[in-house]
Amino acid sequence: MKHTYNIHGMTCNGCRNSVEQKLSQVNGVSNASVNLEKEEAVIQMDHHIDTATFQKALPEKYTISEKNEDKNVFASNDNNAFVKAEQEESKLQQLKPLLIILGYIAIATVLLNYQRENWDGAMLDFMGLFFIVFSFFKILDLKGFPESFRMYDPLAKVLPAYGWIYPFIETALGLMFLMRFEIPVALIATLIILGITTIGVTKILLDKKSIQCACLGTALKLPMTEATFIENAIMIVMAVVMLFKYIN
Repeated sequence: MKHTYNIHGMTCNGCRNSVEQKLSQVNGVSNASVNLEKEEAVIQMDHHIDTATFQKALPEKYTISEKNEDKNVFASNDNNAFVKAEQEESKLQQLKPLLIILGYIAIATVLLNYQRENWDGAMLDFMGLFFIVFSFFKILDLKGFPESFRMYDPLAKVLPAYGWIYPFIETALGLMFLMRFEIPVALIATLIILGITTIGVTKILLDKKSIQCACLGTALKLPMTEATFIENAIMIVMAVVMLFKYIN
Protein backbone atom coordinates (compact mmCIF):
# COMPACT_ATOMS: atom_id res chain seq x y z
CA MET A 1 0.00 0.00 0.00
CA LYS A 2 1.05 3.60 -0.67
CA HIS A 3 0.25 6.71 1.36
CA THR A 4 1.11 10.40 1.00
CA TYR A 5 2.09 12.46 4.05
CA ASN A 6 2.74 16.12 4.81
CA ILE A 7 6.22 16.80 6.20
CA HIS A 8 6.95 20.12 7.95
CA GLY A 9 10.30 21.41 9.20
CA MET A 10 12.52 20.72 6.18
CA THR A 11 14.65 23.64 5.01
CA CYS A 12 17.18 22.16 2.60
CA ASN A 13 18.16 19.05 0.65
CA GLY A 14 20.09 17.84 3.68
CA CYS A 15 16.82 17.81 5.63
CA ARG A 16 15.07 16.02 2.78
CA ASN A 17 17.76 13.31 2.64
CA SER A 18 17.64 12.88 6.42
CA VAL A 19 13.84 12.52 6.49
CA GLU A 20 13.87 10.14 3.55
CA GLN A 21 16.51 7.99 5.21
CA LYS A 22 14.70 7.87 8.58
CA LEU A 23 11.37 6.94 6.98
CA SER A 24 12.98 4.27 4.81
CA GLN A 25 14.43 2.61 7.91
CA VAL A 26 11.02 2.13 9.54
CA ASN A 27 10.14 -1.58 9.70
CA GLY A 28 7.63 -2.43 6.98
CA VAL A 29 8.54 0.46 4.64
CA SER A 30 9.66 -0.72 1.21
CA ASN A 31 10.24 2.76 -0.25
CA ALA A 32 10.05 6.40 0.86
CA SER A 33 10.29 9.37 -1.48
CA VAL A 34 10.38 12.93 -0.08
CA ASN A 35 9.67 16.11 -2.06
CA LEU A 36 11.21 19.22 -0.44
CA GLU A 37 9.21 21.88 -2.33
CA LYS A 38 5.82 20.19 -1.84
CA GLU A 39 6.76 19.14 1.72
CA GLU A 40 5.41 15.69 0.96
CA ALA A 41 6.51 12.11 1.51
CA VAL A 42 5.15 9.21 -0.55
CA ILE A 43 5.66 5.99 1.43
CA GLN A 44 5.26 2.47 0.06
CA MET A 45 4.68 0.00 2.91
CA ASP A 46 4.09 -3.73 3.23
CA HIS A 47 1.38 -3.24 5.86
CA HIS A 48 -0.40 -0.30 7.50
CA ILE A 49 1.89 1.79 9.72
CA ASP A 50 0.35 4.51 11.85
CA THR A 51 1.55 8.11 11.68
CA ALA A 52 2.81 8.02 15.29
CA THR A 53 5.38 5.36 14.32
CA PHE A 54 6.76 7.57 11.56
CA GLN A 55 6.82 10.58 13.90
CA LYS A 56 8.91 8.63 16.44
CA ALA A 57 11.39 7.77 13.70
CA LEU A 58 11.94 11.43 12.83
CA PRO A 59 13.90 14.06 14.81
CA GLU A 60 11.74 16.50 16.81
CA LYS A 61 12.21 19.34 14.30
CA TYR A 62 10.08 17.48 11.73
CA THR A 63 6.36 16.80 11.91
CA ILE A 64 4.49 14.30 9.76
CA SER A 65 0.74 14.03 9.12
CA GLU A 66 -1.28 11.93 6.71
CA LYS A 67 -3.00 13.95 3.98
CA ASN A 68 -6.27 12.09 4.51
CA GLU A 69 -6.35 13.40 8.08
CA ASP A 70 -6.79 16.91 6.73
CA LYS A 71 -9.96 15.90 4.86
CA ASN A 72 -11.49 14.29 7.94
CA VAL A 73 -10.87 17.40 10.00
CA PHE A 74 -12.99 19.53 7.72
CA ALA A 75 -15.90 17.07 7.63
CA SER A 76 -18.25 19.21 9.75
CA ASN A 77 -18.83 22.96 9.92
CA ASP A 78 -18.19 23.04 13.66
CA ASN A 79 -14.85 21.29 13.30
CA ASN A 80 -14.00 23.50 10.36
CA ALA A 81 -14.48 26.68 12.40
CA PHE A 82 -12.51 25.26 15.33
CA VAL A 83 -9.56 24.19 13.18
CA LYS A 84 -9.56 27.50 11.30
CA ALA A 85 -9.30 29.42 14.56
CA GLU A 86 -6.57 27.08 15.76
CA GLN A 87 -4.61 27.56 12.52
CA GLU A 88 -4.89 31.35 12.79
CA GLU A 89 -3.53 31.21 16.34
CA SER A 90 -0.75 28.90 15.21
CA LYS A 91 0.15 31.20 12.31
CA LEU A 92 0.38 34.21 14.64
CA GLN A 93 2.53 32.18 17.02
CA GLN A 94 4.86 31.25 14.17
CA LEU A 95 5.09 34.87 13.03
CA LYS A 96 5.78 36.15 16.55
CA PRO A 97 9.59 36.46 16.06
CA LEU A 98 9.07 38.46 12.85
CA LEU A 99 6.57 40.82 14.49
CA ILE A 100 8.84 41.35 17.51
CA ILE A 101 11.85 42.13 15.31
CA LEU A 102 9.85 44.61 13.19
CA GLY A 103 8.60 46.20 16.40
CA TYR A 104 12.15 46.66 17.71
CA ILE A 105 13.25 48.16 14.39
CA ALA A 106 10.33 50.61 14.51
CA ILE A 107 11.15 51.60 18.11
CA ALA A 108 14.84 52.10 17.24
CA THR A 109 13.81 54.28 14.28
CA VAL A 110 11.67 56.48 16.55
CA LEU A 111 14.48 56.82 19.10
CA LEU A 112 16.91 57.87 16.36
CA ASN A 113 14.57 60.55 15.02
CA TYR A 114 12.40 61.89 17.85
CA GLN A 115 14.72 64.85 18.61
CA ARG A 116 15.28 65.79 14.98
CA GLU A 117 13.53 68.81 13.47
CA ASN A 118 12.05 66.68 10.68
CA TRP A 119 11.60 62.98 10.09
CA ASP A 120 12.74 62.89 6.48
CA GLY A 121 15.46 60.41 7.36
CA ALA A 122 13.24 58.09 9.40
CA MET A 123 12.41 55.89 6.42
CA LEU A 124 16.09 55.57 5.55
CA ASP A 125 16.90 54.59 9.15
CA PHE A 126 14.10 52.01 9.18
CA MET A 127 15.26 50.52 5.87
CA GLY A 128 18.88 50.49 7.01
CA LEU A 129 18.08 48.75 10.30
CA PHE A 130 15.75 46.35 8.49
CA PHE A 131 18.49 45.19 6.12
CA ILE A 132 21.16 44.97 8.82
CA VAL A 133 19.02 42.91 11.22
CA PHE A 134 17.57 40.62 8.55
CA SER A 135 20.98 40.01 6.94
CA PHE A 136 22.39 39.08 10.36
CA PHE A 137 19.88 36.24 10.73
CA LYS A 138 20.61 35.02 7.20
CA ILE A 139 24.38 34.99 7.83
CA LEU A 140 23.83 32.95 11.02
CA ASP A 141 23.16 29.94 8.78
CA LEU A 142 24.85 30.87 5.54
CA LYS A 143 25.02 27.21 4.55
CA GLY A 144 21.29 26.53 4.86
CA PHE A 145 19.92 29.90 3.70
CA PRO A 146 20.66 29.62 -0.06
CA GLU A 147 18.75 26.32 -0.35
CA SER A 148 15.68 27.76 1.35
CA PHE A 149 15.91 31.06 -0.55
CA ARG A 150 16.08 29.45 -4.00
CA MET A 151 12.80 27.63 -3.32
CA TYR A 152 10.92 30.88 -4.02
CA ASP A 153 13.30 33.57 -5.30
CA PRO A 154 13.29 33.46 -9.15
CA LEU A 155 16.86 34.75 -9.54
CA ALA A 156 18.30 32.41 -6.90
CA LYS A 157 16.72 29.48 -8.76
CA VAL A 158 18.57 30.41 -11.94
CA LEU A 159 21.80 31.61 -10.27
CA PRO A 160 22.47 29.60 -7.07
CA ALA A 161 25.44 31.87 -6.25
CA TYR A 162 22.98 34.74 -5.79
CA GLY A 163 21.62 33.02 -2.69
CA TRP A 164 25.10 32.99 -1.16
CA ILE A 165 25.80 36.69 -1.75
CA TYR A 166 22.26 37.95 -1.01
CA PRO A 167 22.81 38.38 2.78
CA PHE A 168 25.90 40.48 2.08
CA ILE A 169 23.96 42.60 -0.44
CA GLU A 170 21.45 43.30 2.32
CA THR A 171 24.25 44.23 4.73
CA ALA A 172 25.75 46.62 2.17
CA LEU A 173 22.36 48.25 1.51
CA GLY A 174 21.74 48.60 5.25
CA LEU A 175 25.04 50.39 5.74
CA MET A 176 24.41 52.64 2.73
CA PHE A 177 21.04 53.76 4.15
CA LEU A 178 22.37 54.34 7.67
CA MET A 179 25.49 56.18 6.45
CA ARG A 180 23.51 58.11 3.79
CA PHE A 181 25.91 56.88 1.10
CA GLU A 182 24.71 56.81 -2.54
CA ILE A 183 21.07 56.67 -1.43
CA PRO A 184 19.53 56.71 -4.96
CA VAL A 185 21.66 53.69 -5.92
CA ALA A 186 20.65 51.88 -2.72
CA LEU A 187 16.96 52.65 -3.35
CA ILE A 188 17.07 51.35 -6.92
CA ALA A 189 18.90 48.20 -5.76
CA THR A 190 16.25 47.71 -3.06
CA LEU A 191 13.45 47.94 -5.61
CA ILE A 192 15.17 45.39 -7.86
CA ILE A 193 16.06 42.71 -5.31
CA LEU A 194 12.86 42.97 -3.28
CA GLY A 195 10.79 43.20 -6.46
CA ILE A 196 12.27 39.91 -7.70
CA THR A 197 11.70 38.22 -4.35
CA THR A 198 8.12 39.54 -4.13
CA ILE A 199 7.31 37.97 -7.51
CA GLY A 200 8.43 34.60 -6.14
CA VAL A 201 6.54 35.08 -2.86
CA THR A 202 3.36 36.02 -4.74
CA LYS A 203 3.60 32.88 -6.88
CA ILE A 204 4.03 30.68 -3.79
CA LEU A 205 1.03 32.28 -2.09
CA LEU A 206 -1.16 31.93 -5.21
CA ASP A 207 -0.13 28.29 -5.58
CA LYS A 208 -0.93 27.81 -1.87
CA LYS A 209 2.32 25.97 -1.28
CA SER A 210 3.53 25.46 2.28
CA ILE A 211 7.23 26.31 2.51
CA GLN A 212 9.54 28.07 4.92
CA CYS A 213 10.24 31.76 4.49
CA ALA A 214 13.96 32.55 4.48
CA CYS A 215 13.51 36.25 5.33
CA LEU A 216 15.06 35.59 8.75
CA GLY A 217 17.35 32.86 7.47
CA THR A 218 16.83 29.31 8.68
CA ALA A 219 17.68 30.03 12.33
CA LEU A 220 14.05 31.03 12.94
CA LYS A 221 11.46 28.88 11.21
CA LEU A 222 8.79 31.10 9.69
CA PRO A 223 6.04 29.97 7.31
CA MET A 224 5.61 31.68 3.96
CA THR A 225 2.46 33.76 4.52
CA GLU A 226 0.82 37.00 3.45
CA ALA A 227 2.99 38.70 6.11
CA THR A 228 6.07 38.02 3.97
CA PHE A 229 4.41 39.76 1.02
CA ILE A 230 3.34 42.72 3.20
CA GLU A 231 6.83 43.01 4.69
CA ASN A 232 8.38 43.25 1.20
CA ALA A 233 5.62 45.58 -0.02
CA ILE A 234 6.28 48.04 2.84
CA MET A 235 9.97 48.21 1.96
CA ILE A 236 9.19 48.65 -1.74
CA VAL A 237 6.72 51.49 -1.03
CA MET A 238 9.28 53.20 1.22
CA ALA A 239 11.94 52.88 -1.49
CA VAL A 240 9.61 54.37 -4.13
CA VAL A 241 8.64 57.30 -1.86
CA MET A 242 12.27 58.10 -0.97
CA LEU A 243 13.39 57.73 -4.59
CA PHE A 244 10.81 60.31 -5.69
CA LYS A 245 12.07 62.68 -2.98
CA TYR A 246 15.66 62.33 -4.15
CA ILE A 247 14.72 62.71 -7.81
CA ASN A 248 12.68 65.87 -7.11
